[in-house]
Amino acid sequence: MNRQTSAIPWQERPAGCTDVVWRYQSNPIIRRDQIPGANSIFNSAVIAKDGRFVGVFRCDNRQMQSNLYLGRSGNGIDWDLEPQPLTLHDKEGRPIGPACGYDPRVCLMEGKYYVTWCNAYHGPTIGVAYSEDFETFYQLENAFLPCNRNGVLFPRKIGGKYCMLSRPSDQGHTPFGDIFLSQSPDLEHWGYHRFVMGAGGGWSWTKIGPGPIPIETKEGWLLIYHGVATTCNGMIYSMGAAMLDLEKPWEVKYRCKPYILHPTQTYECVGDVPNVIFPCSTLCDASTGRLAIYYGAADTVVALAFAQLDELIAYVKENSV
Repeated sequence: MNRQTSAIPWQERPAGCTDVVWRYQSNPIIRRDQIPGANSIFNSAVIAKDGRFVGVFRCDNRQMQSNLYLGRSGNGIDWDLEPQPLTLHDKEGRPIGPACGYDPRVCLMEGKYYVTWCNAYHGPTIGVAYSEDFETFYQLENAFLPCNRNGVLFPRKIGGKYCMLSRPSDQGHTPFGDIFLSQSPDLEHWGYHRFVMGAGGGWSWTKIGPGPIPIETKEGWLLIYHGVATTCNGMIYSMGAAMLDLEKPWEVKYRCKPYILHPTQTYECVGDVPNVIFPCSTLCDASTGRLAIYYGAADTVVALAFAQLDELIAYVKENSV
């Protein structure tokens, strides 16, 4: 099970709220200018480590260039972000420069912290790096040919292979997109590609993409994802959920028909890209089933939401397509 044991951020469901996912009442937790020279900080990934929390954060500077930054927190809400981008090293330990790219995820697997992000190599593709201490990061080969986004690792091997979800794309804002799964013997050579699920439904009919690292449960892998609808005023990004088979994770057991979180708050609707909720990471308390969900809001700030794991799984099953 990939559930955290550290005390995680939590706020009880507000009185009168019947939603399966609810927002932290002091959102956003990270301002757009919390790093000097930043235009925005959003779509970032956090994880528990040694009783505290660490994270990899997307920061767009005032030239609108995207880089990855490290952050640390004692409570998962109040964050100290480093002022300089994360430095990547090659396999021999030589520095190769700052981590350029966006929308990171962080996965603990086999004692190493793996970071996947949208890297640039003749177009967007999936970069992969790892660290054992959140001090030195070693970059591996890019996982896929361009163009691709939203690389999300599973936290253990399945059928003897590493597995990653992704969303093939194009060079631009990608007015299409389905989720696929790829498998690898070594985290560098990827193949055995499988279709998982496609865009569909009123709130996600344009495109979908995997979000946080899937959570292993007895019911299957809980996958939280983003879905996009195109309206007369542009795209709207909402949060959805599905359950994948434990041993054949390209098979969808349940897919929740309603969204579980939709942009309604000012910080989700007003920003560089209006009307965006983009989930990138979760923390799950093994003893209580409490779930904290970190998401980018309006491509501008980082926000936090909560759910009870058993309630969310039941909701997905009861409202499955």
